[in-house]
Amino acid sequence: MKISDIAKLVGAKVEGNGDIEINGIAKIEEAKEGDVTFLANPKYEKFVLTTRASAIFVSEDFKSDRKDIVLLRTKDPYVAFVIALKALVPQEELLPREINPLAYISPKATLGMDVSIGAFVVISDGAKIGNRAVISHGAIIGRNVTVGDDSIIYPSVTIYNGCKVGNRVVIHSGTVVGSDGFGFAPKSDGTYEKIPQVGIVVIEDDVEIGSNCTIDRATLGETRIGKGVKIDNLVQVAHNVEIGEHTVIAAQTGISGSTKIGKYCIIAGQVGFVGHIEIADHTTVAAQSGISKSILESGKTYFGYPAKEIHEARRIEGAIRMLPKLLEELREMQMKLEELKSRSKI
Repeated sequence: MKISDIAKLVGAKVEGNGDIEINGIAKIEEAKEGDVTFLANPKYEKFVLTTRASAIFVSEDFKSDRKDIVLLRTKDPYVAFVIALKALVPQEELLPREINPLAYISPKATLGMDVSIGAFVVISDGAKIGNRAVISHGAIIGRNVTVGDDSIIYPSVTIYNGCKVGNRVVIHSGTVVGSDGFGFAPKSDGTYEKIPQVGIVVIEDDVEIGSNCTIDRATLGETRIGKGVKIDNLVQVAHNVEIGEHTVIAAQTGISGSTKIGKYCIIAGQVGFVGHIEIADHTTVAAQSGISKSILESGKTYFGYPAKEIHEARRIEGAIRMLPKLLEELREMQMKLEELKSRSKI
């Protein structure tokens, strides 16, 4: 593909020879002649001087003295890179468009057109699998589960009875959707009575869920993952949680029961949320923070435990770093004070 063709595809402006052929795409520090690369993070700007790539996606205002490399100026180099990646490196289908003879498919299940079903898959009574959906090896689809069109269920995923998965959803290996929520009623004798979990999980369109996540069914009603949500590996979503559309959640985050997270939020890794709180739209939570109460004002960033608005949290962190020096100064002052007291007695 010529550089000029890539530029048209992503809407970039070409500075240099647009007739050069591009055969691959690579990281800026590893690219070779014939590759296109990108610069989206200032930390990698030093590699612009040494990269052997034939072309590089850069921002519209980026300045470079190199004349031997074609610049592809674009508003968002990272998005341009993603579009080019899909064009230059087409992804292979996970499975052929066929039903493996080792799969068990209930006669009461409904399959759409052009589905792919792997070996040792179980598709239970009343399940509905959409057109062009892929159910990979060893996945378990429970009774009355719905999986939408063009969705991909990777190996060893389990979707419990009654749960609903939308269109173009991707669920990676080992994830469990619809297991019982953590509901136990304490009794007077110190034991616990299990609370039946009779709700479901609803996963809306265009969601992607990483490996080994657990998304619990609701006690009553729904646990809901909104449209376009992206969830990393090893995330726990408890019963009756609601996650607003286009929110992203990084690994090892845990969200306790009945918490509602707004739209377009960014949740970094190892964040913990207590239950029964609400998080406003466009909230950002830094890694390893603990959210112990509702956040009602949108557009803020929070950090720490208990989490505080980022500017306050940084002031507190700064003060904590000063404590050893302040304690040393305080001891010196105490010693001087004791010395003055002893002199006054003479």
